[in-house]
Amino acid sequence: MLTQDEKLFLIGQVTDISGISIRTIRYYESLGLLKSSKRTEGGFRQFSVDVLTRLAFIKRAQNLGLSLEEIGNILKVYDQGQTPCGEIKEKLEDKLLQIDHQIDQLLTLRSEIKGLLSGWKDLNNHHEDTICPIIQNTSES
Repeated sequence: MLTQDEKLFLIGQVTDISGISIRTIRYYESLGLLKSSKRTEGGFRQFSVDVLTRLAFIKRAQNLGLSLEEIGNILKVYDQGQTPCGEIKEKLEDKLLQIDHQIDQLLTLRSEIKGLLSGWKDLNNHHEDTICPIIQNTSES
């Protein structure tokens, strides 16, 4: 609950402080990641100072590869008065496995491209149904 002395910020002020656009803040609110505390008589959203903490958390979690859906689930746990660190740990462990898999795929692709480039020759004579024989003359065809 808001106390009489608690400072409320208009959405433009939240944008200025957080560096996150008004459009993004509205989008996060539509997803339930943020809640405005109340509205002015003119209908403008007002946010309590805790919105800045939530925005910083959302931005950091996104930078770590978490989706907005995952972040929303984590914030629901937090909003129920529980510490969501266990959920975050699980999500980050999953992200680490995904990254390791992507690295393996990229190393395989790198090796394949390196092999193609090491045997590269300019081929002026090629068949009409061939765009580039170096790429198309692989065992995968």
